[in-house]
Amino acid sequence: MLSNSSIYAINAVLYLAIHSKESRKVGVKEVADALQIPLPFLAKILQSLARKGVISSNKGPGGGFWLSDEEKKAPLMTVIEQIGEGDKFVNCAMGFGECSSEKPCPIHSAAQPFRDSFREGLNSKSIMEFAKSVMDKEAFLVNETRD
Repeated sequence: MLSNSSIYAINAVLYLAIHSKESRKVGVKEVADALQIPLPFLAKILQSLARKGVISSNKGPGGGFWLSDEEKKAPLMTVIEQIGEGDKFVNCAMGFGECSSEKPCPIHSAAQPFRDSFREGLNSKSIMEFAKSVMDKEAFLVNETRD
């Protein structure tokens, strides 16, 4: 359901929530290496998220990316919305232009409750709450060792 852009963005933001703070900025290379994400692709994603205020960044020596305490409180859905994929939760699962409860596509009744529940789950917990599940080894980031 999610594109590579959203998956990479979520993983990178959770990595930053765990491994960064204003006094310990993280470079894009560190994130890309840790999560095995193509560096140029990840750099564009992180720059976009920084421009949109989802994460913080500084350029130059000692620069990098981090999440402020306030940014960590944002719902994880914010990341997906700022990547430009929030519409995946409202657009027709079959790609029809018009699809609603009044004029449903053939799979509307199966797809819509799942999408509503998924969106609610991403809106109901903060970035830090999702990051805590990784820190507690209840969940894992892409390509992280699972010891």
